[in-house]
Amino acid sequence: MKVEFIDRYKDEHGVQPICDALSETSAAIAPSSYYAAKTRPPSARSVRDAELTAAITTMYEENYHVYGARKMWKELGRAGHQVARCTVERLMRAEGLKGGPAGQVAAHHPAKG
Repeated sequence: MKVEFIDRYKDEHGVQPICDALSETSAAIAPSSYYAAKTRPPSARSVRDAELTAAITTMYEENYHVYGARKMWKELGRAGHQVARCTVERLMRAEGLKGGPAGQVAAHHPAKG
């Protein structure tokens, strides 16, 4: 989040002045830390999260927005994704995806019911 903040304002103020201003807050970051974060490759977790989020979003759309984390986790398993349920919960929460109430498919899509 700090790196994104610096990215947003560095053209206007520069990296060093922003880091100097942040040093007086609880969000302090050294310029070297900023540049290190910009050059390091994405973590394995962030890469996997991006892949899983794409799969979750697709399945969520295909299932009329009614799958919660438990059903999504089971569906991902059937599709060959080995993933912990808590990971599915975390990714769905980050995307703002929530399961619908029981019977919602039949109510809105009679052909699926």
